[in-house]
Amino acid sequence: MIAINVKDNIVSMSVLGRFTIEDYKEFEEAVLYGIKFQGVVNLLIDLRDMLSFSVDVAWEEIKFSRDHANDFDRVAILTNNEWIAWSAWINRLFVDADIRLFDDAGQAEAWLKETAATSA
Repeated sequence: MIAINVKDNIVSMSVLGRFTIEDYKEFEEAVLYGIKFQGVVNLLIDLRDMLSFSVDVAWEEIKFSRDHANDFDRVAILTNNEWIAWSAWINRLFVDADIRLFDDAGQAEAWLKETAATSA
């Protein structure tokens, strides 16, 4: 299950439990909505409560990232899982964005909002 919020140029997603392909498709729609109305967007992805994900989610994430490589400015990932950290590092090969890992939501949000303040 996921929770999504789109505000200004930030698309936030929290994963609770198992991350399914249906969840990822919902996330894609929110990101595409943000891109349509904001241009380049920032992502806040909270994976601290994710229990598992399927291989099809991983594959879809690679395809989506590659297709939208220039549509993201900053990506903040909240996690304490080494495998997810490794995956974020690999994803830098497909996305032209600043990707950082955080364990504190407030710090992640502040970092994402810095771009809005500097571009205003």
